[in-house]
Amino acid sequence: MRTFLDKDPMTWLTRCSKACYRDGFTVDSISARRSIKAMSKHRVTVLALDGVLPLDLGIPTQIFNTRPNTPYELTVCGDTQHVVTTSGGFTLGLRAGLEALAEADTIIVPGYDDYRNPPSGAVTAALKLAGRAGLRIASICTGAFALAAAGLLDGRTVTTHWASANDLEELYPALSVNHGVLYIDDDTVLTSAGVTAGIDLCLHIVRKDLGAAVANDIARELVAAPHRDGGQAQYIAKSLSDPAATTLARTRQWALSHLDEDVTIHRLAEHASVSTRTLTRIWRQETGISPHQWLLTARINRARELLEMTPLSVEQIAAASGLGSSTNMRARFRDTVGTTPSAYRRTFQHHAA
Repeated sequence: MRTFLDKDPMTWLTRCSKACYRDGFTVDSISARRSIKAMSKHRVTVLALDGVLPLDLGIPTQIFNTRPNTPYELTVCGDTQHVVTTSGGFTLGLRAGLEALAEADTIIVPGYDDYRNPPSGAVTAALKLAGRAGLRIASICTGAFALAAAGLLDGRTVTTHWASANDLEELYPALSVNHGVLYIDDDTVLTSAGVTAGIDLCLHIVRKDLGAAVANDIARELVAAPHRDGGQAQYIAKSLSDPAATTLARTRQWALSHLDEDVTIHRLAEHASVSTRTLTRIWRQETGISPHQWLLTARINRARELLEMTPLSVEQIAAASGLGSSTNMRARFRDTVGTTPSAYRRTFQHHAA
């Protein structure tokens, strides 16, 4: 195993670059290697900085752990090859140092305590090199501060935990912070809000890599929501005033089992035994989005699963998911997923086996 433990960032960067050329790939070819769908494995490296938040660290290590239906190979590394102290006061033994980042296909940086102070020069240099290589780099919570310190967020719109958003803007004025969303996918750089939003981000990555069916399987394993859109609110400023007040969990579950029908606001309100105005208000309080947005996301997700797991035609899937005609499904699919249903099926249907 190569060990690049020099604390001088330029020394580390030079040695890491030389190692890349020695192993037969350049900065450009690292990026190309990551994009190959047929790769037998995909290396996910989690960078645990000193003061790492235990829950933030646990999210990617749980989701990208080895499973029979995923190609992920997980490594946890740090700015040392020995131990890292968590924000909870206990220590973690590490088997890899920063050299593991040079072998990664995806790098994830969980949140950490002392985020207002930049990480070490070696960490910053390693992240800069990964960014130049075009590797996919994601942050959870205050992990965004490490990416910002490396200049990876300059000129981008990003997010972090709502309580730290002002600090991020103050310390790194070259970026723009969206204070309210769960996560933002900006091509090779992804950022998320705190804690459970990290679950949403990691499942989003799995969904992009392997399709909705695999992501939903992992979500069920975690007893997590299978899909929360990144644009949903981080938190709801005003909670329900009465702990015994009406909630719409049963109505949402009912809607999921009737997506192939004409599920209108009036039908939802009738199921919940409330007025349409009350339904819309409570729905936003509980999900952060409108019933219409929620239904569209659910229908697209259902269509994705059917494209992956069944031989049904696009017309049949459009009807089964409540998207109406194949023309409407194609338009909605392109707007939401960024591709056509046929292209999506060609990419992900082989994972159904």
